[in-house]
Amino acid sequence: MVRKKGMPAVADAVRVGFVGCGGMGIAHMKSLVENPKAVLVAFCDINLKKAEDAARSYGSEDAQAFDSAEKMFKSIKLDAVYFCLPPFAHGAEMEAIKRGVPFFVEKPINLYLDQARKISKAVERKKLMTSVGYMNRYRRGVQMVREILKEDPPILVLGGWIIESPSPTPSMPIVFWWVRKEKSGGQFHEQVTHTVDLARFLCGEIVEVHAFSAKGFNREVTPGYNIEDAAVVNLKFAGGAVGNLWASCSSNGGGGGVSLSVYCLKTTALFNGWRHDLRLLRKGEEAVEVPGEENIFAIEDKAFIEAVLNDDPSKILCPYSDGLRTLEVTLAANKSMETGRPVKIRRRENRSKL
Repeated sequence: MVRKKGMPAVADAVRVGFVGCGGMGIAHMKSLVENPKAVLVAFCDINLKKAEDAARSYGSEDAQAFDSAEKMFKSIKLDAVYFCLPPFAHGAEMEAIKRGVPFFVEKPINLYLDQARKISKAVERKKLMTSVGYMNRYRRGVQMVREILKEDPPILVLGGWIIESPSPTPSMPIVFWWVRKEKSGGQFHEQVTHTVDLARFLCGEIVEVHAFSAKGFNREVTPGYNIEDAAVVNLKFAGGAVGNLWASCSSNGGGGGVSLSVYCLKTTALFNGWRHDLRLLRKGEEAVEVPGEENIFAIEDKAFIEAVLNDDPSKILCPYSDGLRTLEVTLAANKSMETGRPVKIRRRENRSKL
């Protein structure tokens, strides 16, 4: 059910605004209109029509549309805000921080490390509640494996995303910025960031990366395409494990998909597909199958809304500071692709310096 115009806002609900009304924004709107503890009252997009359409489709009776985040924050009282922006378009988070408004930000949290660190420091100073859209952390299978790995540590980590070439045809629709390295940061940074984050969440911090890329194979693709056709990134974990994650947007013959495999002495955890269905193998035991949740956006959105409503961040599994660490890894991988050299990720006082 969509909460349409004419339906009143719930008095004790969290008043939510959106900055960015594209595909990811709409995915969260669809889950939030089903949540009785959230009411969507403000929509912002540089394309005002998108904001107006979202307000009509998902907004409450008093919903308003804006083409400027600053105008939105000045015009309407918000309890929480969602930032669903392309990697290159961040910075408006400072408007929420100035006003003490808790925020949810979609991944990756930025394209520019200096800006992300500035935002993170401001969040820390304000002690502001935040959440990052790494939804796979909330999956039951992921939580199960995380507990097991505390006793049976990871040794080898493999995974990534293999998809077909982006093209201007309906078979692989891609927004304009995704195929531009200076806008998206490339497939590893923008898409495989999910797998990087999950590897960190399950296996601990990544302290060094060494990346290689392939270019020049995709020819009949979306105009302006200049990202890598494929990349492989070797990883070294603080706990001693090693890994390899891959990205490919050039596999038109099929057989790709999303995967993450973790190998330990007594445990093998195999995650497959966008839902991250789990096949868990343990020495001396029967295999366990745990299907991934279809409604994962609703699950992570519920955690954020409940946290704001109760002023209790304990159910949020990825605050901004943690999303920053994943950003540091993917940008280090990009740096390694450029230089051909390994990049160490040094940590000082819970922050890293490339």
